[in-house]
Amino acid sequence: MNKSELARKLQIPSDERSKMRSVLRKLESEGEISMGKKARFELRKNRKSHLVGTLKFHPKGFAWVYLDKRNQGNIDSGFEMDKNDRVKVSPRHTGVAMDDDRVEVKVERTGPPEWVQHVNRRRGGKHVKGKKGKGAPKPKVSEDEYRDEASGRVVKILERRNPIFIGTYLEKRKFKFVQPESENLPGTVELSEPTAAKSGQVVAVEMLDWSNRDAMPVGRVTKVLGWPDDPGVDIISVIHKHGLQTDFPDAVQKEAASVPEVLPEDEIARREDWRKELIVTIDPGDAKDHDDAVVVRPLKDGWELAVHIADVSHYVKPGSALDLEAEKRGNSTYLVDRVIPMLPEKLSNNMCSLRPEVDRLTKCAVMRFDQSGKRIKARFCDAVIHSKAKLSYEEAQEMMQGREDGGKIGASLREAWKLAAVLRKRRFDHGSLDLDMPEVRVVLDETTKKPVGIRKVDYDESHQMIEEFMLAANEAVAVELKMQRRNAIFRVHEDPDADRLYEFAELARIHGFRAGDLTNKKHVQELLKAAKGSPLEQSIKLGLLKSLKRAAYGTESLGHYGLAKMDYCHFTSPIRRYADLIVHRALQGVLVNRPEKPDRVPKMAILEDVAQHISDTERKSAEAENESKKMKMMEYLLNLTRESNPPVFEGIITDVVRMGLFVEILDMQVKGLVKVMDFPRGDWRLEMHAMRYSGGKGKELAIGQKVPVQISRVDIEQQLVDFKIVV
Repeated sequence: MNKSELARKLQIPSDERSKMRSVLRKLESEGEISMGKKARFELRKNRKSHLVGTLKFHPKGFAWVYLDKRNQGNIDSGFEMDKNDRVKVSPRHTGVAMDDDRVEVKVERTGPPEWVQHVNRRRGGKHVKGKKGKGAPKPKVSEDEYRDEASGRVVKILERRNPIFIGTYLEKRKFKFVQPESENLPGTVELSEPTAAKSGQVVAVEMLDWSNRDAMPVGRVTKVLGWPDDPGVDIISVIHKHGLQTDFPDAVQKEAASVPEVLPEDEIARREDWRKELIVTIDPGDAKDHDDAVVVRPLKDGWELAVHIADVSHYVKPGSALDLEAEKRGNSTYLVDRVIPMLPEKLSNNMCSLRPEVDRLTKCAVMRFDQSGKRIKARFCDAVIHSKAKLSYEEAQEMMQGREDGGKIGASLREAWKLAAVLRKRRFDHGSLDLDMPEVRVVLDETTKKPVGIRKVDYDESHQMIEEFMLAANEAVAVELKMQRRNAIFRVHEDPDADRLYEFAELARIHGFRAGDLTNKKHVQELLKAAKGSPLEQSIKLGLLKSLKRAAYGTESLGHYGLAKMDYCHFTSPIRRYADLIVHRALQGVLVNRPEKPDRVPKMAILEDVAQHISDTERKSAEAENESKKMKMMEYLLNLTRESNPPVFEGIITDVVRMGLFVEILDMQVKGLVKVMDFPRGDWRLEMHAMRYSGGKGKELAIGQKVPVQISRVDIEQQLVDFKIVV
């Protein structure tokens, strides 16, 4: 039936038909129904092979469709899905889909591609060892490499998530057009209307019409970003490319401006008063929003830990303009040179920020632990605090190590570390994975926004302490919400697939480690322990991370594999994550001093959509953050190649291939290729079985070996780096 026929059949009055149309659009976007000929709706056909997900292009040209949760595992038994619940789409089968589009994809094959099967049928039997030459049997192509790969084609675009793309405006004689930055779009986009841009400038373009891949797309310039070398244009391009919103709508700004600066006395009176306690915040030195504060009290048989979190739910009410905008954004985005916040500055950097020496409202998790770190009990309350200090991680570390006394605050931190150390040991004893790595930040000139240096941030005890306290609070809240059967959003990290762990184990063995059976959590921990402190530690950790499933949000408490926790949620960062705000609202009904009218929490079906949405926004923000960081890193490396005396770095060989060696500079977390032509002089021979190149007279270049390298070439567009070994 069409819309009119459906409305008559269901006896829907005319003033309600707009709601019916919105429901139909939602069902169509979710892939439950489809519109056929003459605008008639029907249940989607072939639901076992037609699935819905978000399309993301890979730098090599093909795309992945990451399936919605409701689609995962919903394929005929004849199809063996990729273990990351995604479908691979070749460039010729993406149609006119763009990055981040929600699409319907038809799964056509899993396992070895047709060409592999065809070649193996022709080659018949196995390769006969020792026989060489024209008549010798040729080896079969390994089908193991393709056994988990599902592939298909995009059959419909359900929603254009971000029709904006970045390109260069060009004028050639009378022809005016835009050349897209992305290689996944046609090389020329026609403009529907004139623009004020000048030839050669970078512009943001909205795609208006693109009927098929062979036709020239039509778009319009929405913003002139500037000349390619103008300060900040590169980061602004990233912002527009990923559809991030830098400005807040007027209604949102108006609501934020109306928030009173003075806390109401009646609100303070109904809350637990923690203003006299020695509560402190510990954050990066340049942080402007402080959403967590802690205090630890020693007890005869253990400790009491109070984790105070900014009570954003007091200011942001369900259905308000602030709430709708926060849900839309999903999270704050931390680019290399700026923060795009989830909430306006008055809330994120002021009323919801736990600044020192001012009263602030919090949600508090009060937990008691015994000497072994076991949580004995927990309670949750609305509170008011008066933070005594705003410490950077570096300042806290000095006090914790005793290099700075710090008075009462220093003594309190040293006691707090005793609890954190016990919690950390207990967590790893229960199977948690140690995947912590130092962070590398690109330092920018404040005026030009050009990269001027690299700063390494070590993950020391001060970072570990705050992490343990936040993990403890998140777990305690998740357990309470699950026990009380509250509708909420949980953080889920599913168990990894055995095949992917097997592939990672093979990689670890190539690097010289004993991997064991990685489906056994203890063997994974033993591998990480063996790699700790070695030059290949980071490669092993990154390899393991790639073999694990991606953590996401869901409405069921399914546990967290990486943290080895049965129940887990995000409670500790409501200033920058919408999931935490939902959890705060869900928690209101179980507080010891709950408000008279707790905030309404959406029904489960709505929460499922919210969980899917904020999982998507989290991925989008992570991609933008990584792109902005890598962009500035590449620019910094390119500048190094132009120096008269380029610096020499210590690198480690992480892989050996026919083209040469993959080398990583650990201090910068930069990987690059040393081509054979850039080896030191010698007659180098590849010995693949030993993962090395031999140069005679005892010379070798082998996996795991440290080598001095210089940066020889940097391809900014492809984001590729070449090194050369320095003798």
